[in-house]
Order: sequence, then C-alpha cells, then structure tokens
Amino acid sequence: MRQALLLAALPALLIAQESTTTLKDQKTLAVTIYNDNLALVKDQREVRLPRGEARLAFQEVSAQIRPETALLRNLTAPQGFWVAEQNFDFDLLTPQKLLEKYVGEKVTIISTKPKATGAGYDEVREEATVLATNNGTVLQFPDRIETSIPGRIVYPRVPGNLRARPTLVISLHSAADKAQQLELSYLTGGLSWRADYVANLSSDEKTLDLSGWVTLTNQSGAAYPNATLQLVAGDVNRAKQRPEQRAYLLDGMAVKSAAAAPKMAEESLFEYHLYTLDRPTTLAVNQTKQVALLSASAVPVRKEYLLQGQNHYYSGSYGDLGEKQKVGVFVEFDNRESSRLGMPLPKGILRVYKRDSEGRAQFVGEDNVDHTPKNEVVRLKLGDAFDVTARRKQTDYKSLGRIGKFGYVHESAFEVELKNAKKEPVTVNLLEPMPGDWEVLQSSQPHTKEASGTARFKVAVPAEGSATLTYRVRVRW
Repeated sequence: MRQALLLAALPALLIAQESTTTLKDQKTLAVTIYNDNLALVKDQREVRLPRGEARLAFQEVSAQIRPETALLRNLTAPQGFWVAEQNFDFDLLTPQKLLEKYVGEKVTIISTKPKATGAGYDEVREEATVLATNNGTVLQFPDRIETSIPGRIVYPRVPGNLRARPTLVISLHSAADKAQQLELSYLTGGLSWRADYVANLSSDEKTLDLSGWVTLTNQSGAAYPNATLQLVAGDVNRAKQRPEQRAYLLDGMAVKSAAAAPKMAEESLFEYHLYTLDRPTTLAVNQTKQVALLSASAVPVRKEYLLQGQNHYYSGSYGDLGEKQKVGVFVEFDNRESSRLGMPLPKGILRVYKRDSEGRAQFVGEDNVDHTPKNEVVRLKLGDAFDVTARRKQTDYKSLGRIGKFGYVHESAFEVELKNAKKEPVTVNLLEPMPGDWEVLQSSQPHTKEASGTARFKVAVPAEGSATLTYRVRVRW
C-alpha cells in the first residue's frame, strides 16, 4: 500500500515547488570522525514544510557526501512523512560551468564601441548562441561566428541543476503545514583525524611528560559550525566502493593554532573506542586544527640499546660482517594507571624532546604508535646511538652435513665487540634470530631464550670502554 502511494505521488513530487534550508536553520550538529577518511554527520534543522508533496533543497552538505547513506528523519511529525526521491547536486556554480550549461542556448553579449561623436563609448547588446566551450568559446551571432567573447555575457537564469553549494534535493511528503525538526544523517569523505603526541624526556631519562593532541582536517567542501565532535579510534571495516565522481575541492589548508583544553572523554564503543570533546567546536572549510586529547606527567620510562642480528648469519660463511653496526635506541613505558596513564591511545606519531644544558627543548626522535589499549606497553625507536657502536665478526664456520633427507647442520662462532664513548656505563641487548633447531654451545655472557627462534644477550659496557661477546651456535634446519 505504501509503495503504491509513493508511486502515485511521484509525478506531483517532481513538479512541487522547491523549499530551501541553509545553515541559518541549523539547530544542532554532530560529527563523528573515523580514522580512515570517513565521518558521520547528523545535521538537525528547523524547516517549514507545506502539507503534501514538496521538494526540499538541503544546502551546505558535504561535497563528498555518500548520497546512498543519506537518511532524512522528521522528529516533529513523523506520521505521514516519507521521502520518495533524493538527488545530490554537486555540479557547483562557476563562470565556466555556467557557460557550459548554456551550450546550444541563447545568451546576451554586452560590448562597447566608441561613440560617433568621438567622446566616450556606447553599450552594444547582441544575442548569440553558445555553440561550444571546448578549448575556448564559439559563439554564433546572427551575421557571424566568433571564437572569443567580445564582451561580457548576460544569462537569463541559473540552470536548476547548477548549485552555488553542494545540495541534497529531496522529494518528500509532509502531513503538516508547519515548521518541523528534520535530521539529515549521512556518511562523508574529506574529514579525517589523527593523534599526535609530544613527550618531554627528563634530564635523567627516567620519566617523561606526555601530551596528546588530535589533529582534525576538513577537506569535505563544507563547514561544520558549533558541532558536537566525537572521534572513533579503531579499524572499522568498510566495503570497497566503485570509483565515484566527486566535487572539486579547493587547494590549500588554513592551519589554526592549538588551544589548551581538558582531555577528551573516552568510552568503549563496540570493539572500538570513542572520544568526545567536552565543548562544541567549528570545523571550517579547508582547515586543520588541533584539540587536546590527554596529558600525563612523570610517566616512568625505560631506555634500551639494542643490536639486532639476522638469521642468515647462521647458515653460511661470512667473516667480517661490517664496520660499526648500528645500535638502536628505544624507549618504552607502560600505559597503566600506576604509571599515571591508563587510557586507550589512538594510533599516531609520538615525538620525543629533551632539554639541553641551556634548558632548550631539542627533538630526539619520533615513532609511530599503533592503537594501544590500557595496560599495554608503548615502545618507540628514537634512532641509532652515536656513542655506542658494534662490530660483528664470524670467527668460525662449519657445515656438519645433512640430517635425514632435507635438513642440514651448521656451526658458527661469532665475536661482537661493543664500544661505549659515553662517560657512563651502558647495557646493550643483542637480539639474535636463530633459524630452525638451535643450541648455544659456548658463550662468554649468559643468554635467555626470548622465543622459539630468538636468543637475547645482555652485555654491560663500561664508560669510555669496550666489551666483547663471543659465542658458538649449532643450528639444524
């Protein structure tokens, strides 16, 4: 029955007078932004609708709206209200677009010519037909054809399918002739966010102060004034979309200074985490802005020097494996309440600073942080050590033949010399990936079996001194 009513009403809906709603009618606006260039917009406006069939031009929606996700609800008088058709008009009004729409149509060309008296100019109006606009304009006058515009063009009207702003045109039926609260919700591209973190390392490198910021970017082609802002952290699955035509976006981006604010409220949402800003904010067109996410002080931190081996070292003869192998520098901390944190951290980049002897903050490294739940460890590689170096040499190698039908046995001996130019001692961790079935036969330093295929050695290196690790390994694979 309802379907029959919709079909019967459709011709009237298509010719109904069009009403327009703009941001001046807006009552509330909520924007939820996801990690992967996706946002959910809920735009509530007060609109006067006539009784019966009507066309509503819902202006100033996102230029990157996904029209198939649009849903218009009547919050005031839902009974007898339905939507029969909706069209997204993203062909925006520009001088070139206007000219293109008038191909085959008549326009008025206004030009000037000197007056016969020789003083001043007369205005000349001529009617012409626009023949083409490809790589230039072709105009047909009653007595000639010209390939350039001899003056300015006057158009009789703006075509109905050419809009000044991105517009969703909705054919609907209203049961009441009065002002009504309508809510349009839709998914859109062009809105994105990321987390950025700044950590200040203490002078003794035992603690750090952490600040988290949310960087918001709006390239959707629409503004979102005084919006309730929420952010979803997590990897939301999305079905693959066929390529679609999108509205042209202006280049450029205005960067707004970050302002101090309380941290965002956090809660679980399905298998994700939802962050809510405690106050409305405005996302202007082509703008990047920052809002505060979190802050924590005196978070205990651990520093590690790490030399990473390679599993191919143990299956052949290599000799000297290179001068001054890089020793990586890592820091890590616990995301726990006992460490003054304990909040789910969205993925982003964490940048670390430390003050020099004059008290000036200096950048010492950065790393990507994945989505990190509460009570997990955050581990960062900040770079490679300058004063701590390593040299690895293979001192012996034997191939002990085949085991069974496929396997081989290799025996290798190594010498790793570690040097420390610092004025304080350091401990260097050597993480050695061992292939197959392995066994450490001899070692000058104790080792632990980190995993089924990994051995860890911890070597203390004195200040302005050196230390040497020697070991022999047999592998079967």
